[in-house]
Amino acid sequence: MTSRALAWRTMTAERARGGLAIAGVAVIGALLFDMLLLSHGLLVSYRALLESAGYDVRVVATDNVIVRMPIPNATAIAGAIERLPEIREVAILRRARAAVLASGRSLQDVTLLSISAGAERHAWRIVAGSNPGPDEQAIEPPPLVVNRKLAEAASLSPGSIVRVRVALAAASALPAVPFRVVGIGDFLFDTADDLTASTSVGGFVRAKAAGSGDEAEVLLVASRPEFGPAAAAAAIQRLRPDLRAYSNEQLVAQINENGFAYFRQISFVLSSITLGFAFLLVATLLTVSVNQQLGQVAALRALGIPRRRIAATLLWESALLVGVGGLLSIPLGWALASVLDRILRDMPGISERVHFFVFEPATAAVHLGLLAATGLAAAAYPVWIATRLPIAATLRLETL
Repeated sequence: MTSRALAWRTMTAERARGGLAIAGVAVIGALLFDMLLLSHGLLVSYRALLESAGYDVRVVATDNVIVRMPIPNATAIAGAIERLPEIREVAILRRARAAVLASGRSLQDVTLLSISAGAERHAWRIVAGSNPGPDEQAIEPPPLVVNRKLAEAASLSPGSIVRVRVALAAASALPAVPFRVVGIGDFLFDTADDLTASTSVGGFVRAKAAGSGDEAEVLLVASRPEFGPAAAAAAIQRLRPDLRAYSNEQLVAQINENGFAYFRQISFVLSSITLGFAFLLVATLLTVSVNQQLGQVAALRALGIPRRRIAATLLWESALLVGVGGLLSIPLGWALASVLDRILRDMPGISERVHFFVFEPATAAVHLGLLAATGLAAAAYPVWIATRLPIAATLRLETL
């Protein structure tokens, strides 16, 4: 009988104990799998969200990508950047805080956006109505696209007339400007509680009615495939050293260092604790199994079975225990991760398209590798007991 067959027979001799042991490894493995997903999931999701916008370089005024200062003379700067050979397309994104007056209600803390014509396809997806057409950019009242949350809160539909007042930093009595709702859309970076609207450049300037109308919060740049985002960002930096150009990879790296460090740290701590529990569980189960079979192990040694075969049997037993439990832990962990992801995404300030747990084959491979290494380490002590067992003394004790 091979070592593997002997290990299988040992595990199935007491099916209840074997089933409980596998279930314990599966539960601990599921927790470990979730912690590994958490360590990179938010970062992977955020990178995918940035790439889905269709732009691979962001140009801002300062080093801080979270708190942004306005970029003056945005139209001229965007035109100069777009003439670079590394650049395929540039879009100007303007943003302001506003209040929307509709249906006798005043909704505060509305984000009013303006994005270059033709870039709407990257900013939102229309679910009712339509995007502003080229002939609607100069019409009165200006066109407005609102998100679902704002449409529900103000009872808006395509064709509705609303009034918008931009909130300035200083106290102001700006007049409310009428807008016509042309569409309702799902905005790419919205959170569940965001009230968002977007209008044309002319409508944005009219609503702001103060300060420079040619300021932008960020310039969105698409590089040419033959150059790539890193070369495009470097070319923009050479052209405008007073601005900061970040490729998506650089942006994700900066946010990972400053914004996602908490999740990485908590994932590392909990993963280490979970691996410790897995080691103790497997080591305890194998040690108990060896202690219950001391007589059988001594008899096999007395019959001339070499120590390496006894060790191989225990290693196979550990491999079966950890292997079956580890494979079961992946679907179990993913089911648990789906529940936890829904809970965490309800936190304020989280985009609806961002996920904390993202499945990746590489993560599953790392997970199984860690469990395999834990199983080997946990089998070391039981193997040492079985191979160093005094044969005569053990048989005498078993007989008595």
